[in-house]
Amino acid sequence: MPRNVCLVGAGYISDVHASAIKEIPGLTLQSVVDPNPVAASALAKAYRIPATYRSVAEAIAAGGIGAAHVLTPPDRHAEAALPFLKAGIPVLAEKPLGVSQAQCAELMSAAKASGTVLGVNQNFVHHPAYARLRRALAEGRFGRPRFAGCVYNVPLRQLGARQFGHWMFAEPGNILLEQAVHPLSQLAALAGSFEDVQAVAEAPIEISPGVPFYGAVDMTLPSATLPCSLRMGVGQEFPFWQVSVVCDDGVAVADILNNRFFSYRRTRWLEPVDLLLSGMRTAWETGRDSLTNLTHYGLSTVKLRGRSDGFFLSMKGSIAAFHEALDKDVPPELDGAFGTQLVRICETAAKAALTAPLSPKRPQELGAYDIAIIGGTGFIGTHLVKLLAVHQGRRVGVMARNVRNLAPVFLHENVVVVRGDVRREDDVARFIAQAGIVIGLAHGGGGKSYEEIRQGMVGGAETIARACLAKNVRRFIHVGSIASLYLGPQDGRITGATQPDPQSETRADYARAKAECDRMLMAMHREDKLPVCILRPGLVVGEGGTPFHSGLGFYNNEQHCMGWNAGTNSLPFVLAEDVASAIALACSAPGIEGQTFNLVGDVKPNARDYTAELARTLGRPLRFHPHSPTSLWLVECLKWVLKQAGGRKAPLPSRRDLLSRGLAAEFDCSDAKQALGWQPTADREHFVDRAIRVHAQR
Repeated sequence: MPRNVCLVGAGYISDVHASAIKEIPGLTLQSVVDPNPVAASALAKAYRIPATYRSVAEAIAAGGIGAAHVLTPPDRHAEAALPFLKAGIPVLAEKPLGVSQAQCAELMSAAKASGTVLGVNQNFVHHPAYARLRRALAEGRFGRPRFAGCVYNVPLRQLGARQFGHWMFAEPGNILLEQAVHPLSQLAALAGSFEDVQAVAEAPIEISPGVPFYGAVDMTLPSATLPCSLRMGVGQEFPFWQVSVVCDDGVAVADILNNRFFSYRRTRWLEPVDLLLSGMRTAWETGRDSLTNLTHYGLSTVKLRGRSDGFFLSMKGSIAAFHEALDKDVPPELDGAFGTQLVRICETAAKAALTAPLSPKRPQELGAYDIAIIGGTGFIGTHLVKLLAVHQGRRVGVMARNVRNLAPVFLHENVVVVRGDVRREDDVARFIAQAGIVIGLAHGGGGKSYEEIRQGMVGGAETIARACLAKNVRRFIHVGSIASLYLGPQDGRITGATQPDPQSETRADYARAKAECDRMLMAMHREDKLPVCILRPGLVVGEGGTPFHSGLGFYNNEQHCMGWNAGTNSLPFVLAEDVASAIALACSAPGIEGQTFNLVGDVKPNARDYTAELARTLGRPLRFHPHSPTSLWLVECLKWVLKQAGGRKAPLPSRRDLLSRGLAAEFDCSDAKQALGWQPTADREHFVDRAIRVHAQR
């Protein structure tokens, strides 16, 4: 039956829900609820959703909602879902159902009282490879199941990026609710209920003072139906996620990340021949699925087939199953009770294994400061605050969107940390009110389109600049990037006087926005007397950053770097601590308003040498793969042709942009050294220690 769907939350996952709903017959996207009107409007525009609301109450009052998908952060699931349930509107909540058994019970009670349906979107129960495993078991192809095991070994982007303010790091058990529920849902769908949970965790690491983080947990899950075990490792290097079911007559395996289903079985032949034939059959099954995945990817690219990656298909299958249950007036398989059991398992495991005390330290939120750093809790900001506040004893204010679980340096007595958003004029004006020097480190570049990226980067910098003019600050130091310049082969060296790329519209969105930002700030200096100095760091490396820098090439994964060129030219590396030194010097250097300086160090290994040294340091088989810019451009052109054939709009690939990414240009930073008194490290051994070997314990 036709049903209008309201999406509650306009973040990342809302795009996936909206795309899936568009492909499911009978469902219509009716409205979006999000307190951020910009995000709600962007989602509504992208998917032609007629109505947006700032609150759940507004959406319910408007009427016409057939079901609500709750896509808020986990700790807000209950408050977002309850009004719908009390109004008798079915709810599909993203995982986890709640952040405690008590929350889950409240949701289930509200659903029961109003006679409506509560479901949880544990989408990986509907993953194609896992669904094939379940069908094979149901058909008895491997005999009676005896044991199920799952290895869930995945990277964690927020951990690598040191985004410790994320909800999953607020409590030790949150990582289980955020990550472990995925494999647990698959085991629970096989075994039903678990009688008990036994859990053991590896020793935690301290990601912030008083904040432990557990990267690996082993669980034993006894069940009268099917005993199970789970190995959950997050923040790992090699992604691997498999569910294996050992049966009387074979082993069925679902390879989730690679969307493959294969098995280990016996043949009718004697052992020597059986070893050959059974092995060949397993190899055939994995090869067949790998080829099928590649074929589907190609067909999806040219729009001859819908999106067909395992994750999207799992989302589409889970959403479709929920609405099919509504149509048939039967409880969905993944209902409130199912979601509650997963939360119970996580709570029990956390209580048993995640026992390190949690005592997070809070930074000062009030106090005087002369230097105001906007966006100062990131990679460069951490080094800068350490230099200014700890080593130089200066009073520093730091404004950031998230101020939870910060590095120890932000707890120093000379540091004041203020929550704020560079996109809000009032936040910026209030923060810099008392400061004489303002340093802009906010990236602000997230977005799906150039307009969104431009709004964040250029709009954010303009907001700071306008506030600096209004407050009459002595100096505004804007930290940009050499990406604003054309960095391909050229006559002469690049200096601080080199202008932003005059053909920046042909460049990638990030570089294009950086160039536009530089031009805008220099125009404000000329026309409005903005006391700005622009610093443009090169490839910033060092403690707290990633050793897998995109300046070397494109990383399909950490092990393989696809170089932007042959990898033999010197690269414009600079240590993060040397960038911090330049910024600190710019605070007091005389007469630098209206000037721009590039920050490139004196030690500049090429991509091949850097990768080789990193491989030795980490003890990993890392590889740099050289390419010619022309070959890369031709490949991009082929992709563009396929996209055009499939009806997807995309800009024509720019060979100039690929040449610029190769960083073949040479730099002369003598102007920065002279005007600022800057002395970046010139000792190669020291550079290797601080840029590469510092990651040895990663």
